[in-house]
Amino acid sequence: MILPAAAGLGFKPEHFADIRQLRPDLGFFEVHAENYMGDGGVPHRQLAALRADYGLSLHGVGLSIGGAGPLDGAHLARLRVLVDRYQPESFSEHLAWSSHGTEYLNDLLPLPYTPATLDLVCDHIDRVQEALGRQMLLENPSTYILFEQSSLTETEFLRQVVRRTGCGLLLDVNNVFVSATNHRSDPRAYLADFPLQAVAEIHLGGHAEEALPSGPLLIDAHGSPVADPVWTLYAEVIAAIGAQPTLIEWDNDVPPFAILLAEAARADAVLQAEGGRRLARAS
Repeated sequence: MILPAAAGLGFKPEHFADIRQLRPDLGFFEVHAENYMGDGGVPHRQLAALRADYGLSLHGVGLSIGGAGPLDGAHLARLRVLVDRYQPESFSEHLAWSSHGTEYLNDLLPLPYTPATLDLVCDHIDRVQEALGRQMLLENPSTYILFEQSSLTETEFLRQVVRRTGCGLLLDVNNVFVSATNHRSDPRAYLADFPLQAVAEIHLGGHAEEALPSGPLLIDAHGSPVADPVWTLYAEVIAAIGAQPTLIEWDNDVPPFAILLAEAARADAVLQAEGGRRLARAS
């Protein structure tokens, strides 16, 4: 199973009535896996109703793929139950860490890109894919600091992870723009070196901006529309690799459903325009 190469939205329970009434023409919905690890109740009734009509992307935020310690076996077992129950077309996690020992942090923290970290991340991905019996996608992070000990670029790190584990990639275009702006680097140079052939899903989201004496600091806030420079980068990626399942992420200050549908429609317009150009070139 694969997600359709169309726009999708993150499911918010407050929008369930709108979705059932409107039956929007969307490719899929995404949910955070950790929100559905209970046994039943309203969350599962709503998700089961959505799953009957739409593709489903499960997006994990709690595995701590880059954590120094072993993966949480109980968490992984709950995730397997959820995957078996809903058979999502996609499961993804982050190139980040969020736990240390028994402490869990409400954040996705960055990693130094070293051979030792590479071994650790690959071992964890291997365990996840073996436990779930499926390929997972790994998402590029938004970052705010760089590590002096890094001996690999982020794109080379991801390339080697894909080669060693067989995982796919979730390309978050907003994260690319946020990180490049924060580190005063070129997002197009990053994308030119990104292993685009491994991309199976794309994320688009909004960011917040703070003015610092050294220049702007962008924060991957998921609380606003996708910024115009991110839309431009997205169109360039689609032109390079073709249409891909594309999620609009909006997790904070969630607006009315109609605004999310408008963002999804803008992504679909990019996907359809590129599809038309490819068809014209082939004819």
